[in-house]
Amino acid sequence: MSAIIDFRTPLAGEASQPAADRLVAGDPRQTIANFFADSTGQFFAGRWSSSPGKWRIRYTENEFCCLSAGRVVLENEQGRRWEFSAGDGFVVPAGFEGTWEVVESCTKFYAIFEPRT
Repeated sequence: MSAIIDFRTPLAGEASQPAADRLVAGDPRQTIANFFADSTGQFFAGRWSSSPGKWRIRYTENEFCCLSAGRVVLENEQGRRWEFSAGDGFVVPAGFEGTWEVVESCTKFYAIFEPRT
């Protein structure tokens, strides 16, 4: 029997931080609470939080993000910048490379699809 996944349900997250070789600035501390993973291992949804910092990113997955708190800036390798704050939604497509900067401590809800290669 399938059930609705309720993100209001308390779920202890896992602590993490960007790998040292990707870190550009700051000392971001992150928490990831993955609420859902499908049976194929290709689709995930959850909540992620981070303190301020900046790191390099390289997406192999497609990710929908909706910020519920804070402010972030994404910048691609060509220097184009996108700024998002609480209430904003956006998609980071597979193949995106650049940086992710948390300007103000943030929380986002995410849905990720990682196609099999």
